[in-house]
Amino acid sequence: AAAGRHGDEEVSSDSETESPSLGRRRREAVAEEEVEETPQEKKLRLAKQYLEELRQLEEERAEEEEEETQPADLIGDRLKEDVLEQKGRLQRLVAKDVQPPDPASIRVFRGHQLPVTCLVISPDDKFIFSASKDGSLIKCKWEVDSGKRLCVVPGGKKGTEERHMGHASHILCMAISSDGKYLATGDRNKLIMIWDAATCKRLHIFTGHRDAVSGLSFRKGTHQLYSASHDRCVKVWDVAENAYVETLFGHQDVITGLDSLSRECCVTAGGRDGTVRLWKIPEETQLVFSGHQGSIDCIQLINEEHMVSGADDGSLALWGLTKKKPLALAREAHGVQDAQGLEQPYWISAVAALRNSDLLATGSHSASVKLWKCGEGFRKLEHLWDIPLVGFVNSLKFSASGDFLVAGIGQEHRLGRWWRLKEAKNSICIIPLKQRATASGPESPGSS
Repeated sequence: AAAGRHGDEEVSSDSETESPSLGRRRREAVAEEEVEETPQEKKLRLAKQYLEELRQLEEERAEEEEEETQPADLIGDRLKEDVLEQKGRLQRLVAKDVQPPDPASIRVFRGHQLPVTCLVISPDDKFIFSASKDGSLIKCKWEVDSGKRLCVVPGGKKGTEERHMGHASHILCMAISSDGKYLATGDRNKLIMIWDAATCKRLHIFTGHRDAVSGLSFRKGTHQLYSASHDRCVKVWDVAENAYVETLFGHQDVITGLDSLSRECCVTAGGRDGTVRLWKIPEETQLVFSGHQGSIDCIQLINEEHMVSGADDGSLALWGLTKKKPLALAREAHGVQDAQGLEQPYWISAVAALRNSDLLATGSHSASVKLWKCGEGFRKLEHLWDIPLVGFVNSLKFSASGDFLVAGIGQEHRLGRWWRLKEAKNSICIIPLKQRATASGPESPGSS
């Protein structure tokens, strides 16, 4: 695509989808500009650079505090933690100390006219961005402490996309970059919009998906954006350069969810094709995982080596990225409902993981959000507590600190209108999470 650098300019991937090798050529062009070096030399150079940055950081801290420190020990601890995180073995054992939340302490923010479909929390835990089937984005950019609406972009009617700043159809997904600079939203009308998270000003529109955009995630530490769609493909975008990169194919049904961390890969849930997939972007390859019996509707990475997914057969699965089958599977995780004389499991409509920990959360329309503990090296799922919430839980996110959990509630499911719970309120719910005073201090590696 002739990707312009001007604000609010459309970037399309239509033509590039005909040429799968475009992404490879783009990366090769970038590589030519770099100094030629072997993989080992590059690793050594990056390691030296990283160590030097850490030393400078510790020296600055020592000067500010005017007290003696031991930089070597501090650097060693930091490196050890980074290695464990990259290997997927950094596991903060916090679940055992989480207390059952008091229902009276749950704060409810109202503002959307239709069901809340997705939300994200800013990296500093100060703001919540939410979106809805009414097409309204960031309605609102909520301030966590006060619940004050800081920014509202109303939704428009179908066909008004050109003159309307916001979306003109159901927003199904959103993502925020790890530096908090960019916000991305995807809708049922095949569009991805990029926003300045601070001002809520629209910057770009990305086009090219052939169906509803159902999953978005920024690669941690970068402005590389992954998108997934009901058109069964995954696309890669460079938001800072306002450019399309490449398209990957593989799923046999609509993709319902997507997530990523710092590695150059992402994971997706493939709906009724019954698979979870790990996409390795540079190699343009994928690993296929199977274990659910129903449509896989939600997915999230716990760390670099483990993930959790939920399906409409009521099952919750815990995965290791080196095993093709689930490490642990909880069937009928939210119980069973009597629907028109037939007993059916409550669908799992949302999952969340507190990064690099053993704490999970799941949502359904079973009138509660459930907290779970990953036990025994991610090979066991233990139910902890039920948090009463009426409505379809369409989105769940833990704050980075783990101090609170946010739920996006709607009268309808995020992806359809199979049932409507009239007693539910379309709202954002903030659930405080308190830990016992005996909470574990240092992080513990979990055996993976």
